[in-house]
Amino acid sequence: MAAEKWRPWILAALALALTWGVYRAWPATSAPAAATSNAIATPPAAQTAAPRTQQAAATPSAPDVHLAALSGDRVRPVDEERNLFRFKPKPVPPPPPAPVRPTGPVTPVPTGPPPVPPPPPITLKFIGLFDTGEQKPKIAILSDSAGHVFYGTEGGPPIEGRYRIVKIGAESIEMSYLDGRGRTTLRLSGS
Repeated sequence: MAAEKWRPWILAALALALTWGVYRAWPATSAPAAATSNAIATPPAAQTAAPRTQQAAATPSAPDVHLAALSGDRVRPVDEERNLFRFKPKPVPPPPPAPVRPTGPVTPVPTGPPPVPPPPPITLKFIGLFDTGEQKPKIAILSDSAGHVFYGTEGGPPIEGRYRIVKIGAESIEMSYLDGRGRTTLRLSGS
């Protein structure tokens, strides 16, 4: 029975010891406070030795300013015409080099009428081919930009009154104007 009397006192003593240990360990686990930018730099030994009231009473001293140097004579710019807001005129570019004259024979400039311009391109599309048999000619199917369809044979009548078919191949035809100019190969487009 004597042991049961002491049990609450032992538990209270253990709780008190645990609370005291946590209290002592708490400040050691937290991070130290960061120094402010306007704080006076003092060695760490002096900070711990000085009481907090003396640290609060200390005021930072002003940096050393040489006021006499500020009011003294300054060096002036040499150029009196200097203006930061005015542009200088551009320098004159050097003259271009003299042209080199060829020493060889000069080709004469052709005289006479200007050459005849080429005819405009043929705007027809080759959209199909119709083979009627071995002894009969192949028929080419052509279309213009407006959707009109034309049929023609090799060496046959003119198409649209201005074109003729020179040769019909398996996947292309050769066409020209009636006078033989502007010979063009049209590939099978299918559209």
